Amino acid sequence: MIARSSFSSLNCVMKVGGAKDRSNMMGQHKKQKATMPVWRPISTQSENAPGSCGCETDSKSNEVRCQKEVMEETLQESSSNKYAEFACGVEKYSISVEVDSSLIHFIKGKGGSVQTQIEGELAVKIIFPSSKEDNCIVIEGNSVESVTKASEKIATIVEEAVKSPRLDYSHFISLPLAIHPELVEKLNHFQNSILGDAPSSQDDNLESAADKEEDEEKQSESPSVAVNLEVQDEKEHKRVKTDTVDSKSNVQTSILSDLGIDRSIFIKPRTFHLTVLMLKLWNKDRVAAATEVLQGISSKVKDALDNRPVVIGLKGLTCMRGSPAKARVVYAPVTEIGGEGRLLRACQVMIDAYVEAGLVLEKDAHQTLKLHATLMNVRHRKRKRTRRHDSFDARHIFKVHGSKDWGEYLIREVHLSQRFKFDESGYYHCCASIPLPENMQTE
Repeated sequence: MIARSSFSSLNCVMKVGGAKDRSNMMGQHKKQKATMPVWRPISTQSENAPGSCGCETDSKSNEVRCQKEVMEETLQESSSNKYAEFACGVEKYSISVEVDSSLIHFIKGKGGSVQTQIEGELAVKIIFPSSKEDNCIVIEGNSVESVTKASEKIATIVEEAVKSPRLDYSHFISLPLAIHPELVEKLNHFQNSILGDAPSSQDDNLESAADKEEDEEKQSESPSVAVNLEVQDEKEHKRVKTDTVDSKSNVQTSILSDLGIDRSIFIKPRTFHLTVLMLKLWNKDRVAAATEVLQGISSKVKDALDNRPVVIGLKGLTCMRGSPAKARVVYAPVTEIGGEGRLLRACQVMIDAYVEAGLVLEKDAHQTLKLHATLMNVRHRKRKRTRRHDSFDARHIFKVHGSKDWGEYLIREVHLSQRFKFDESGYYHCCASIPLPENMQTE
């Protein structure tokens, strides 16, 4: 039996009809409870002779109309789910199931194995959307029972996928820092001082979900650079001196590759931010709920800040676990100017609200918040090395930039940001936002 909660991520519509024409309206069920799927017949066409099942045929439009209305379906919390019975015999039944694009690959399975298994066991056909903008899967079969069972299997897969670590986070609560042009300029200089001054196109600075999936399957070419790099390690000292730009570029790229450094592991300057909370919002209802939560706590967040502006300082470099010799994540530590802890209190207000709304996974709800500004992360690497042991040698970076003062910056707003989607500014797509105090309140 499918748990009641699993249906909250599915929005289902049932269509019945022949292979030739499914465009005519037959009837519509009353609305069911919000957490349950609704099977709704859209159209029907039968090859039976007129009148053989109590239907009338319009000779002009060749439209078949049933005199008997479709019975309302009752989905109960019992040992099984009931489905609607139809007055007419039909060739095909289909259910349209709304599934977020991030979950579709779980239903397909590796090499289409899961899809093939469901289709073979239940004699149905699963049709996936042709566009990433469309998130409806269609299940076709010869009986209501077969398509219903298939949709229940998909509901189970979705429920398990949501809890799986294989499902990546789709959204996050962010404190944008890229709104400060002077900081973006410093980040660009930091990257170019390591990689060289070879320009990167705007397309390289933005990443879509489709690009992310493609890049995991095929290797991209290494970036070209045209400067000298001095590499210092414990046992040897290398200097690169060349006569031409091309040879400089090739040697530089080779050295960077040996160190595990390429442009893709740097955080894009126009997306620079502090992360408060990661979220898995796999359908529109959860995104809407997350939006409502953020907008609803605006006054509480300001109260936690004492209705005063909050400024943070960024200074130095630190590794997230590991050492500079085998770094995976390098970030700039965050300090609240004034040391009152107002920003952390405000962040905790946000976290508590999302936990209370049931939008945070249990394992994430108990994590301790540590605000940090990520500069480099091997997880973003496009040219994959070994996934489990991927790292880079950041010793020279720490030697040159380890005590760098990045400056002090006002936190102006809080965003519900969507990963892998970007606004015109280059920052993550903003689903919702609330402003923070920018001026001292005077009585």
